[in-house]
Amino acid sequence: MGKAVKFSILDLSPVPQGADVRHALDRSLALAQHGEALGYERFWMAEHHGMAGIASAATSVALSHIGHGTKTIRIGAGGIMLPNHSPIVIAEQFGTLEALFPGRVDLGLGRAPGSDQRMAMALRRNLNTDPNQFPRDVVELQALLEGDEQLPMQATPGQGSKVPLYILGSSLFGAQLAAVLGLPYAFASHFAPQMLDEALMIYRRDFKPSEQLAEPYVMCGFNIFAADTDEEAEYLSTSMIQSFVALRTGNPGKMPPPVEGYRESLPPQLQQMMAGIMQGSAIGMPGNVKTAVEAFVERTGADELIVSGSIFDQNAREKSYALAAEVRDTIAA
Repeated sequence: MGKAVKFSILDLSPVPQGADVRHALDRSLALAQHGEALGYERFWMAEHHGMAGIASAATSVALSHIGHGTKTIRIGAGGIMLPNHSPIVIAEQFGTLEALFPGRVDLGLGRAPGSDQRMAMALRRNLNTDPNQFPRDVVELQALLEGDEQLPMQATPGQGSKVPLYILGSSLFGAQLAAVLGLPYAFASHFAPQMLDEALMIYRRDFKPSEQLAEPYVMCGFNIFAADTDEEAEYLSTSMIQSFVALRTGNPGKMPPPVEGYRESLPPQLQQMMAGIMQGSAIGMPGNVKTAVEAFVERTGADELIVSGSIFDQNAREKSYALAAEVRDTIAA
């Protein structure tokens, strides 16, 4: 019998070719409503900037759209790239979300820019290279959300909202920080799985209990493309694979429609690159997805999978998440 694991949704609000940002955000809302009905734990959106194919740059605004159209599913950032912002601005934004949607808001924090250097400069006006700034900013943000009276100023909204924090990462840095602060840790194994095992080992070994969390809690990003046949699932996955290849070869754009035999058509070095990126993935019919999920959970001991899967066709996308939920329930039973 497998370990009962929570399933959540990670959505970049992909903009399909031929569509606009409004269409992408409405697709995201429909997916969140679908996920809520299927018993997914949370719906997270990620901060990316300057990318024609991703509509979630203003993450807190996009989350407000999701929150107003849902009732029970947790909503949050997976994540906010904190170096791009002043902690008090994020405390105000997520304090506002918590006021609107009480008890449903999460705040995942990362230290990557979510953009290129030019865009990072435009967002921040300077590029602070002090490696200690991110941990300091996380602690300051935590104090603002607590309403620490020793602070020289308070966040309104935000003060006393106690929005739970999560540390995101794809390296050992985030694992160490999450352990020291006693926060849940979410690893980006859906696109950068190289340091997964070592990061989780460090996090669990060094974890110090905190007011928010008594023992380690691990979330792992995981791609699922589920369909009635393995061939269809592979076909659906090619939209995301094309987007990855376009990004890594310096030519990002809107999400393309799927292409038959796309992966086999790639030159060997790109096939190898994609094999590395897609280690944290399950592509196929439900039985094969179940086998892959169980092997991944066995390997990681994850408490929760945050499921990604950019699919061009909305009906196929929603069906993939429905089949993934069936897999979750089968494993739990």
